Amino acid sequence: MQVNENLMKILLSNKFYYPRGGAEVYVINLESLLREHGHEVAVFSMQHPQNLPSVYEKYFPKEVDFTCINLRNLFTYILRPLGSKEVRDKFSCFVDEFCPDVVHLNNTHSQLSPVIVEIAHKKGIKIVWTLHDYKLLCPRYDCLCRGKTICEKCFTDKKQVIKNRCMKDSLMASAIAYCEAVKWTRQRLEKYTDTFICPSRFMYNKMTQGGFDTQKLHALCNFVDVGKTKGAAYSGKEDYYCYIGRLSHEKGIETLLNAASQLPYKLKIVGDGPLRKDLEKRSSKQIEFAGYRQWTEIKEIVGEARFIVVPSEWYENNPLSIIESLCLGTPVLGANIGGILEMIEEGKNGMLFESRNVEDLRDKIQKMFTLNFDYKSIAEAAQQQYSGENHYKELIKIYNKQ
Repeated sequence: MQVNENLMKILLSNKFYYPRGGAEVYVINLESLLREHGHEVAVFSMQHPQNLPSVYEKYFPKEVDFTCINLRNLFTYILRPLGSKEVRDKFSCFVDEFCPDVVHLNNTHSQLSPVIVEIAHKKGIKIVWTLHDYKLLCPRYDCLCRGKTICEKCFTDKKQVIKNRCMKDSLMASAIAYCEAVKWTRQRLEKYTDTFICPSRFMYNKMTQGGFDTQKLHALCNFVDVGKTKGAAYSGKEDYYCYIGRLSHEKGIETLLNAASQLPYKLKIVGDGPLRKDLEKRSSKQIEFAGYRQWTEIKEIVGEARFIVVPSEWYENNPLSIIESLCLGTPVLGANIGGILEMIEEGKNGMLFESRNVEDLRDKIQKMFTLNFDYKSIAEAAQQQYSGENHYKELIKIYNKQ
């Protein structure tokens, strides 16, 4: 169907509606971007105490916390990923009131479920889906077997998630993930969705590898509010490097600390996560844990760093941490995995190292301190490439695609 660009009503959907991670930041920024261009926007999410205020909150289904699955509430945790009555009823009423031209999904599995795609499609609404992880290919979402090693077996055999107990090392959680994958198959989701947006070419290629129709795939990188990145002191770099992000295994933070502990350079770590306490106990004196910080503080820390390190050990898609760093004129030393390779030009805006390789990371950190980068040029190029306006122009084409 053809959408009237000038009078568009867009319903964004994501399971969380607060700045929890990259997907949520994207949705919140997109909501603002679309409204700035005069479109009417609503958000469908799950109830959560940290949610942003919404006039449509009455339509949000109750919060479900999948970190504490047990036999007492097992029925609820099975039904929600498959499409519970509460989600179906509330989303249907929401759509009937708001009457959107486009439903733009983001992370919706489990807490909301893809049942909303089916409902919107049957009501004749265009469906666009931005893929922030690999959930449509991997029941665990990150292509990591038990959270440790890269694995693509579930691309063709979803039973592997049960066989390897990939979800929380739990048979119960893995069985629920398997049931969800069997219910929402590639064929079913492909039937209901008009366009899948892949923020990286890597994601695009993996979706193709997983059997998705290339006619329904569109590569479009993420964006940031470049206005908030301007004004950085490009010549004011200090003598330290930093890490920004979640402190968890898949992010490669342990590999980074093993390399950093062998070097004399100061490392600032910004972020929190399940590994923080253990890492703090084992870290050396040149490593500083700054904890969770607001953007104004992050801007200063990253903007004044010689470079940031993104040591990921999973298939990163199109990390906002890299985009923000480059827009601040700060080079990136990134692992050669996933979509990271597409974002770094060796010697121009950063370097790459072999993911999981402590020695290579250590050597590249040393080399990064010897290189001279044109920080202002890095910022200008990134601000152009990742601007909201560029993203908006391409997104409108997707919304209007026949």
